Amino acid sequence: MFSKKILTLLIFLIISFSNIAKVYSIEPNIFVQSTVNRASEALNNKFSKEEKILKLKAIAKETVDIAGIGFYTLGSYRKNITDDQKKEYGNLFEQYFLKTFSSRLAEYSNPEIEVVDKKKLNENYTMVYSILVATEQRPEIKVDWRIYTKNPDNPLIRDLIIEGLSLVRTQKEEFSSIIQGNDGDINALFSTLREFIK
Repeated sequence: MFSKKILTLLIFLIISFSNIAKVYSIEPNIFVQSTVNRASEALNNKFSKEEKILKLKAIAKETVDIAGIGFYTLGSYRKNITDDQKKEYGNLFEQYFLKTFSSRLAEYSNPEIEVVDKKKLNENYTMVYSILVATEQRPEIKVDWRIYTKNPDNPLIRDLIIEGLSLVRTQKEEFSSIIQGNDGDINALFSTLREFIK
């Protein structure tokens, strides 16, 4: 699984999307900056840890393409599994994803992200470029957001590239390693996810 530092950053960035996108069409760069600010409010200490977790899970379910990311991380293995296995994996990945970010991000506070630029790649994707502002505890970090913008009223996050590292691709490589290390048995990955969810 991801290292703790990278995963914690991934967690914060992913939940930064909010249902503001469902209200009106907005430019991706403005959307990112607005929702990052809103996410910081959700992490305010006036909320209990349990309240923060509930808020973060709700935001992620609405704004992140969890299913799309999950099946991408299976790579070519998704072509060789049954419909029942696909359904099981989808459920396991969503639980894994939600538990990972909610439990760790609830301890996170005081993030500050500044959007600096954007680039439309095509009709379906826009890259938004930002920085996680440096503090005494950490250096400045470059963060690129890959946003699915086919429906401008409902943008969805598909990947984050942190200092050149694609987190979705990294997750795909880690899942592949688990499967390959068990003679191509997809059930080994399922077992790993179940253990993590517990």
